[in-house]
Amino acid sequence: MTWLVTGGAGYIGAHVVRALDEAGIGAVVIDDLSSGHREFVRGDTPFLQGSILDGELVLDVLRRHAVEGVIHVAGFKYAGVSVERPLHTYSQNVEGTRVLLAAMQEVGVGKIVFSSSAAVYGNTDQDLVTEGTPKSPTSPYGESKLIGEWLLRDQGVAAGLAHTSLRYFNVVGSGYPDLFDTSPHNLFPLVFDALVEGRTPRIFGDDYPTPDGTNVRDYLHVADLAAAHVAAAQALASGAPLEPAYNLGSGDGASVRQIMDAVARVTGVDFTPEIAARRPGDPARIVASGELAARDLGWKMRHTLDDMVRSAWEARTAAS
Repeated sequence: MTWLVTGGAGYIGAHVVRALDEAGIGAVVIDDLSSGHREFVRGDTPFLQGSILDGELVLDVLRRHAVEGVIHVAGFKYAGVSVERPLHTYSQNVEGTRVLLAAMQEVGVGKIVFSSSAAVYGNTDQDLVTEGTPKSPTSPYGESKLIGEWLLRDQGVAAGLAHTSLRYFNVVGSGYPDLFDTSPHNLFPLVFDALVEGRTPRIFGDDYPTPDGTNVRDYLHVADLAAAHVAAAQALASGAPLEPAYNLGSGDGASVRQIMDAVARVTGVDFTPEIAARRPGDPARIVASGELAARDLGWKMRHTLDDMVRSAWEARTAAS
């Protein structure tokens, strides 16, 4: 049994590939390395450098490796930047998904796990986000992920595609010392870079209606996330019924100040974060229920906040 992982050289995708390997499931990777890293893919995993927009490449990989299903992680993932580059975002995330699905249909590959996002909900004011929370994306990135879900839904009706989408929130931590988050926009890399460079990390707003005044978000360990992708793939392979989409969430979340406190505690670097003005459009709290995923995919939070920080810090410093 072999599964194609698109974007399998990225931070999340590489964790998914290794989780598949540990479950005894073969993987093959397509990645254009626009944000991924070739060294994240172990030498025994087949790797093809290229874009999922290249339909002939996708067809060749699906055929040559007798692929049973696809875990689709590839995409342009920077929500803020997507506002400035909407056409690029739609090309990568919508057209890329369409090309992938067309190739799958031509070859007869009928199973897909889609890497979606909490961005489909936008800046919701619901205290606890469920799969039924209204979708109101506020960026081309969020819109493109919602359209991706629609493409899977419609292909399910038209061609019997077995599918599910995993909507996740803030992915952090590391499951392996050689895999780490290199995004220039995510909280953990920004905080770690500041500490390494002798700067003081910043909190944007401490006057929100939350227990300590800072934003509350759902932080998920990337290894837990990878395990959920494998569970979804195994469920589809067995023919088990799955929901169209699942939230992967903690149910309670953590504040930015709690993250800063954990970073100081774990790294041993004593600092008091600077307080900056709120960023426009930042909601006070976005936390999701993971109950459906727990029921169907065995989803659970296996790591504490300190675990998340420690594993991320150790991987970051090992790479320095």
